[in-house]
Amino acid sequence: MKFVTASISLCALLASASAFAQADLAQKKNCMACHAVDKKLVGPAYKDVAAKYAGQKDAVDKLAQKVVKGGAGVWGAVPMPANPQVSDAEAKQLVQWIMTLK
Repeated sequence: MKFVTASISLCALLASASAFAQADLAQKKNCMACHAVDKKLVGPAYKDVAAKYAGQKDAVDKLAQKVVKGGAGVWGAVPMPANPQVSDAEAKQLVQWIMTLK
């Protein structure tokens, strides 16, 4: 029984560590200059992005490309600039994290 409890605790710790790692990556790549988890800044709140794209099979790939290449028109008149400092793999990690936010 102690093993099961320890295993569950370890999984929860690893999951939360992963979430912190992704938030740190968002900060490091300057995403948080325009976005916040729970409120609109220049761009939409990450929770709003997750809600808008929830259930869409291609959301991660589609949004990861927008992170790298930029985009416009979906959230209003202010365009999202390209982010060449973010690799494709990092963009995918960031979007996967964003899609977990509720």
